[in-house]
Amino acid sequence: MRIGIIGAGHIGGTLARRFTALGHDVSVANSRGPETLGDLARETGAKAVSAREAVRDKDLVVVTIPEKNVPNLPAHLFDEAPKDLVIVDTCNYYPQQRDGRIAEIENGLTESGWVSKQLGRSVIKAFNNIYAAHLLTKGQAPGTPGRIALPVSGDDPKAKAVVLRLVDELGFDGIDAGGLDGSWRQQPGTPVYGTDHDAEGVRRALSEAKPERAPEWKA
Repeated sequence: MRIGIIGAGHIGGTLARRFTALGHDVSVANSRGPETLGDLARETGAKAVSAREAVRDKDLVVVTIPEKNVPNLPAHLFDEAPKDLVIVDTCNYYPQQRDGRIAEIENGLTESGWVSKQLGRSVIKAFNNIYAAHLLTKGQAPGTPGRIALPVSGDDPKAKAVVLRLVDELGFDGIDAGGLDGSWRQQPGTPVYGTDHDAEGVRRALSEAKPERAPEWKA
């Protein structure tokens, strides 16, 4: 699969390492330019590219940058991309810790709903609730007892199916967490966030989530 990753931080760098090891054709971009990604490219075999190149001729693109930086992506980034391009949003909103106030999210729009609006494209929310170190090292074969499960939310069934297959390929059980309007169930501060639950535990945690944000997750 031809995969573009926009963002080379903890999750972006980890996905570049994992996807290239699995044989995918991976391109990585960041905000500072491809010349700053030489070490990651040499380590993984991924191509260091611009954000526009990370989108061009890809089957799937992962957007994994600070929430506040999503509007700063190049204008019309996805205008020429195919309509069936799968876009994965791993972003989390940290208003007090990093991102400042984003009014629409504070007023109830889901984090990935806001990202989708900024990009002008439907997105699949995934890989946002697991620590990067665990994503790198804790994948296991299908059927392994206690295999970590990851929630995947989105409105496009075909795109979601692609992401669920990738989650399994990475060594985790993918759990269909419903549409993007319900993706708040996997946002920071919910029972599934920052956990290593198995499939049953993820389903239980999603069911126990409450839509109200705790004070530490509000601006």
